[in-house]
Amino acid sequence: MRKPIATRRLTTAALAGALSVCFINVAQAQSPQSTLRLVSETPYAAPQAAPRMSEAELRDTAIDAYVYAYPMVLMELARRQATAVQSPLDGKAPMNQFGHKAAFPDPRAADTPWPSADALYSSLWFDVSRAPLIINLPDTGGRYTVLSALDMWSDVFASRGTRTNGNGAQSFAIVGPNWNGTVPAGVDVIRSPTSMGWLIGWTQAGGPQDYAAVNQIQSGMTARPLLVPVTPATAPRGRNAGNAYPQTGSGIGNAPIGSNLPMPAPAVTVPDGTPAEQVAGMDAASYFAVFFDALRNNPPHANDTPMLDRMRRIGLDDRQPFSYGRLSPAVQQALTDAQPLAGRRIADNVSRLATPINGWNTVLTGIGTYGTDYTRRAAIAYAGLGAPTPEDVLYPVTVSDSKGRPLDSSEDYVLHFDKGQLPPAQLWSLHVYNSKYGFAENPANRYVIRSTDGLKYNADGSLDIYVQRRDPGESKRANWVSTPAADGPFVLSMRLYSPQNTALDGQWAPPPVKED
Repeated sequence: MRKPIATRRLTTAALAGALSVCFINVAQAQSPQSTLRLVSETPYAAPQAAPRMSEAELRDTAIDAYVYAYPMVLMELARRQATAVQSPLDGKAPMNQFGHKAAFPDPRAADTPWPSADALYSSLWFDVSRAPLIINLPDTGGRYTVLSALDMWSDVFASRGTRTNGNGAQSFAIVGPNWNGTVPAGVDVIRSPTSMGWLIGWTQAGGPQDYAAVNQIQSGMTARPLLVPVTPATAPRGRNAGNAYPQTGSGIGNAPIGSNLPMPAPAVTVPDGTPAEQVAGMDAASYFAVFFDALRNNPPHANDTPMLDRMRRIGLDDRQPFSYGRLSPAVQQALTDAQPLAGRRIADNVSRLATPINGWNTVLTGIGTYGTDYTRRAAIAYAGLGAPTPEDVLYPVTVSDSKGRPLDSSEDYVLHFDKGQLPPAQLWSLHVYNSKYGFAENPANRYVIRSTDGLKYNADGSLDIYVQRRDPGESKRANWVSTPAADGPFVLSMRLYSPQNTALDGQWAPPPVKED
């Protein structure tokens, strides 16, 4: 049976939200004009001749170029926004410093979509173009942690924490793509494909009573550059030495910075709005200016060569300084026309990311490592920039009951797990969100059920979770999560931390949500 229109709309939006939980949230792709200019242009340079290709080929190349660049543009705008502070503040921090969230978001905060109430968030934007960065993580005392490392293309190139390394203290060095050198004993080396990138971390928290312990763990997360002397033999070579991209070497750190080192990006005023909202307000010139600004210190992946060759044919040459004004009028028009078409392709792809089972939508594969699937990479960035790999966290989401009807807070529901069919993960939780994807305001202030909450199991070993507005009574209260106080649609979102293979390959899925 075809779902009601309202349900289909909520499903698509909720699927995007399944990835945006705890991450940068995005807006619909649009292309209004903007006067933003981030890279100096040469206004009097003669425009290039129109490329020798058909109109259709030029159109397709322009659209593909926009899609290819999209994740890096979002990452660069997110980086600028998250580091535009003088000292760590509420999850933001200067480059190469940790910023932490010390508490769960205020349930009344309308500007916090898909908030978390099972873990506290940590973030660090790094730049290892001049020196490796040593990261120290403390012993978590048994608390589950995840620390994902993303390059500037939004690929996850490493994951640290409970699943991969246990809960003990650990140290590792993030090094640049061409760094060669040594690190102190006991320090693992993790090579970033790009000079800049993003570390995103979560530390298990069961409620306000855990804040002090988690905040202490957060304060034990440190980052410091590995400083070593510069020598002529190991000094990095810049563009003037014939390299397409600045190099990082073992001999950079506390010596005076020379002209052969990559220069910092020009200072810019950070606008309001999410990165995707900023992108939606850019014209083609501004969009590709941001892209090439970030690209000069963050090389493409090795398998991107065919895409780069196509872009070079229309004048988008990664080996040369960027000047939109030098592009031929035909290319400029093609890039302008490409924006809404590329945005539509990205947004449409979001609805095809998930595997629907029992009314729940879950993205099981293809997050974190994309190869040359640039549309999927852009769609994941669109839906939830910074999404971890499914091996770290799965996000099943539903907006409908077992009969395909939209979930409504005027009804009572039950989520029944048979014995042996509990979420196969190290930890799991169930969040309730309102139709705007914020916490579902309710008199009981119950927004989440966690696997660590002292749940009461049935005599046969099964488990019932009660999803309803009214208090179900003392015998069921331990398993109760409240729906919004006002009548209307709501969203259920699960999180499975370190899921087992049965969840990753789709053999297990959450049971359907039934009326009680």
